[in-house]
Amino acid sequence: QVQLVESGGGLVQAGGSLRLSCAASGRRLVDYTVGWFRQAPGKERELVATISWSAGLPYYPASMKDRFTISRDIAKGTMYLQMSSLKPEDTAVYYCAADSFPARIRSGSPASWGQGTQVTVSS
Repeated sequence: QVQLVESGGGLVQAGGSLRLSCAASGRRLVDYTVGWFRQAPGKERELVATISWSAGLPYYPASMKDRFTISRDIAKGTMYLQMSSLKPEDTAVYYCAADSFPARIRSGSPASWGQGTQVTVSS
């Protein structure tokens, strides 16, 4: 089992930037895909990005490609989500996730979840 702890959320003005971090522990992630999801009030949880831990290959849904960048630091056991040109509609709880099967995380059912971090974008 992988334990995930997010940090870096907060309040930011529209047009600003924010970087989220997610520290992983519990087991080696060499065969894992990790990623970020978000859930806005009254909406379903949606995928923001994933990255293969070893190869570092990112994946973004079409709607997330322009303003979000996912990365990971293998030595630190940490993944990141760099968000830029933030909009009020980006307001949500952001969750990191991990799974050894890429299809499972992309379908929204990863085995491991973080507790979430709130991002609020003011207009």
